[in-house]
Amino acid sequence: MPGDLEHAVKCRCNQNCTLYDIANTLKDDPIEELLNEFREGQLSNTLTSKQKLSLLKILTKTRPAFAIGGEPLGKIRGHDIELYLDVERPYPPMLRRPPYPGILDTRKGIEKHINKLLDMDVITKIGHNQIVEITTPVLITWNDGKSRLCGDYRALNGYTKADRYLYPGYLMP
Repeated sequence: MPGDLEHAVKCRCNQNCTLYDIANTLKDDPIEELLNEFREGQLSNTLTSKQKLSLLKILTKTRPAFAIGGEPLGKIRGHDIELYLDVERPYPPMLRRPPYPGILDTRKGIEKHINKLLDMDVITKIGHNQIVEITTPVLITWNDGKSRLCGDYRALNGYTKADRYLYPGYLMP
Protein backbone atom coordinates (compact mmCIF):
# COMPACT_ATOMS: atom_id res chain seq x y z
CA MET A 1 0.00 0.00 0.00
CA PRO A 2 2.67 2.62 0.83
CA GLY A 3 4.33 1.93 -2.54
CA ASP A 4 1.01 2.45 -4.32
CA LEU A 5 0.40 5.68 -2.42
CA GLU A 6 3.90 6.86 -3.29
CA HIS A 7 3.25 6.02 -6.95
CA ALA A 8 -0.08 7.87 -6.91
CA VAL A 9 1.53 10.98 -5.46
CA LYS A 10 4.65 10.92 -7.65
CA CYS A 11 3.06 9.56 -10.82
CA ARG A 12 3.63 11.65 -13.92
CA CYS A 13 2.14 9.20 -16.43
CA ASN A 14 -0.92 11.39 -16.89
CA GLN A 15 -2.33 9.29 -19.70
CA ASN A 16 -2.30 6.04 -17.71
CA CYS A 17 -2.88 7.14 -14.12
CA THR A 18 -6.50 8.30 -13.75
CA LEU A 19 -8.50 9.46 -10.76
CA TYR A 20 -10.07 6.01 -10.71
CA ASP A 21 -6.61 4.43 -10.37
CA ILE A 22 -5.66 6.86 -7.63
CA ALA A 23 -8.94 6.16 -5.80
CA ASN A 24 -8.23 2.43 -5.91
CA THR A 25 -4.77 2.91 -4.39
CA LEU A 26 -6.02 5.16 -1.58
CA LYS A 27 -8.66 2.89 -0.03
CA ASP A 28 -8.17 4.11 3.55
CA ASP A 29 -7.40 7.73 2.78
CA PRO A 30 -10.01 10.32 3.90
CA ILE A 31 -9.99 11.79 0.41
CA GLU A 32 -11.42 8.53 -1.04
CA GLU A 33 -14.99 9.85 -0.80
CA LEU A 34 -14.08 12.94 -2.80
CA LEU A 35 -12.26 10.88 -5.41
CA ASN A 36 -15.35 8.70 -5.78
CA GLU A 37 -17.43 11.82 -6.29
CA PHE A 38 -15.04 12.93 -9.03
CA ARG A 39 -14.79 9.49 -10.66
CA GLU A 40 -16.93 10.73 -13.58
CA GLY A 41 -15.25 14.13 -13.52
CA GLN A 42 -12.31 15.16 -15.60
CA LEU A 43 -9.24 17.06 -14.54
CA SER A 44 -6.63 18.39 -16.91
CA ASN A 45 -4.18 15.83 -18.24
CA THR A 46 -1.40 18.35 -17.73
CA LEU A 47 -1.70 17.98 -13.94
CA THR A 48 0.44 15.44 -12.16
CA SER A 49 -1.24 13.05 -9.75
CA LYS A 50 0.17 15.05 -6.84
CA GLN A 51 -1.37 18.22 -8.27
CA LYS A 52 -4.70 16.44 -8.77
CA LEU A 53 -4.70 15.29 -5.14
CA SER A 54 -3.82 18.81 -3.98
CA LEU A 55 -6.68 20.23 -6.03
CA LEU A 56 -9.14 17.70 -4.62
CA LYS A 57 -7.99 18.51 -1.06
CA ILE A 58 -8.54 22.23 -1.71
CA LEU A 59 -12.02 21.49 -3.09
CA THR A 60 -12.78 19.49 0.05
CA LYS A 61 -11.56 22.28 2.30
CA THR A 62 -13.58 24.94 0.44
CA ARG A 63 -16.58 22.71 -0.29
CA PRO A 64 -19.24 25.33 0.67
CA ALA A 65 -18.09 27.47 -2.25
CA PHE A 66 -18.78 24.66 -4.73
CA ALA A 67 -21.70 22.71 -3.24
CA ILE A 68 -24.61 23.24 -0.90
CA GLY A 69 -25.28 20.72 1.86
CA GLY A 70 -25.00 17.14 0.70
CA GLU A 71 -25.03 17.97 -3.00
CA PRO A 72 -22.10 16.72 -5.07
CA LEU A 73 -19.48 19.32 -5.92
CA GLY A 74 -20.58 21.54 -8.77
CA LYS A 75 -24.31 20.93 -8.33
CA ILE A 76 -25.83 24.12 -6.99
CA ARG A 77 -29.61 24.18 -6.70
CA GLY A 78 -31.83 27.17 -6.14
CA HIS A 79 -29.84 29.62 -8.23
CA ASP A 80 -31.63 29.44 -11.54
CA ILE A 81 -30.83 32.13 -14.06
CA GLU A 82 -33.61 34.17 -15.61
CA LEU A 83 -33.11 36.31 -18.67
CA TYR A 84 -35.45 39.21 -19.29
CA LEU A 85 -35.90 40.26 -22.89
CA ASP A 86 -36.78 43.74 -24.07
CA VAL A 87 -39.12 42.31 -26.74
CA GLU A 88 -42.42 40.47 -26.43
CA ARG A 89 -43.86 37.53 -28.38
CA PRO A 90 -43.88 37.04 -31.30
CA TYR A 91 -40.11 37.16 -31.12
CA PRO A 92 -38.10 38.56 -34.02
CA PRO A 93 -36.88 36.07 -36.63
CA MET A 94 -33.30 36.24 -35.30
CA LEU A 95 -34.49 34.60 -32.05
CA ARG A 96 -36.60 31.95 -33.79
CA ARG A 97 -34.05 30.43 -36.12
CA PRO A 98 -34.18 26.68 -36.71
CA PRO A 99 -31.21 24.59 -35.56
CA TYR A 100 -28.23 24.50 -37.84
CA PRO A 101 -28.39 21.51 -40.16
CA GLY A 102 -25.71 19.11 -39.09
CA ILE A 103 -24.23 15.89 -40.22
CA LEU A 104 -25.21 12.77 -38.31
CA ASP A 105 -21.99 12.70 -36.25
CA THR A 106 -22.55 16.29 -35.11
CA ARG A 107 -26.16 15.58 -34.11
CA LYS A 108 -25.03 12.48 -32.19
CA GLY A 109 -22.36 14.57 -30.46
CA ILE A 110 -24.92 17.21 -29.49
CA GLU A 111 -27.28 14.51 -28.16
CA LYS A 112 -24.43 12.97 -26.17
CA HIS A 113 -23.55 16.33 -24.59
CA ILE A 114 -27.18 17.16 -23.83
CA ASN A 115 -27.71 13.76 -22.19
CA LYS A 116 -24.56 14.24 -20.12
CA LEU A 117 -25.77 17.68 -18.96
CA LEU A 118 -29.19 16.18 -18.15
CA ASP A 119 -27.56 13.39 -16.11
CA MET A 120 -25.48 15.94 -14.19
CA ASP A 121 -28.62 18.06 -13.51
CA VAL A 122 -27.00 21.07 -15.17
CA ILE A 123 -29.98 21.46 -17.50
CA THR A 124 -33.54 20.20 -17.21
CA LYS A 125 -35.79 18.77 -19.86
CA ILE A 126 -38.90 20.78 -20.68
CA GLY A 127 -42.26 19.38 -21.67
CA HIS A 128 -43.36 19.29 -25.28
CA ASN A 129 -46.34 21.49 -24.41
CA GLN A 130 -44.21 24.35 -23.09
CA ILE A 131 -43.66 27.19 -25.53
CA VAL A 132 -39.94 27.84 -25.40
CA GLU A 133 -37.75 29.25 -28.10
CA ILE A 134 -34.37 27.65 -27.58
CA THR A 135 -30.96 28.95 -28.44
CA THR A 136 -29.34 26.96 -31.21
CA PRO A 137 -26.83 24.45 -29.84
CA VAL A 138 -23.42 24.48 -31.49
CA LEU A 139 -20.91 21.65 -31.18
CA ILE A 140 -17.29 22.72 -31.32
CA THR A 141 -14.82 19.91 -31.92
CA TRP A 142 -11.07 20.01 -31.58
CA ASN A 143 -8.50 17.96 -33.45
CA ASP A 144 -7.73 15.86 -30.36
CA GLY A 145 -11.24 14.37 -30.42
CA LYS A 146 -12.63 16.45 -27.55
CA SER A 147 -15.71 18.55 -28.10
CA ARG A 148 -17.68 21.25 -26.35
CA LEU A 149 -21.39 22.08 -26.52
CA CYS A 150 -22.20 25.78 -26.61
CA GLY A 151 -25.27 27.88 -27.17
CA ASP A 152 -25.32 30.45 -29.97
CA TYR A 153 -26.27 33.49 -27.90
CA ARG A 154 -25.27 36.17 -30.42
CA ALA A 155 -28.86 37.06 -31.33
CA LEU A 156 -30.19 36.56 -27.78
CA ASN A 157 -27.61 38.94 -26.30
CA GLY A 158 -28.94 41.73 -28.51
CA TYR A 159 -32.42 41.42 -26.97
CA THR A 160 -31.51 40.75 -23.32
CA LYS A 161 -32.05 43.51 -20.75
CA ALA A 162 -28.79 44.39 -19.06
CA ASP A 163 -28.43 43.81 -15.33
CA ARG A 164 -28.26 47.01 -13.33
CA TYR A 165 -26.47 47.20 -10.02
CA LEU A 166 -26.62 50.13 -7.67
CA TYR A 167 -23.37 51.71 -6.64
CA PRO A 168 -22.81 50.45 -3.06
CA GLY A 169 -22.61 53.94 -1.53
CA TYR A 170 -25.46 55.35 -3.60
CA LEU A 171 -28.13 55.14 -0.89
CA MET A 172 -25.85 55.97 2.02
CA PRO A 173 -26.08 59.51 3.47
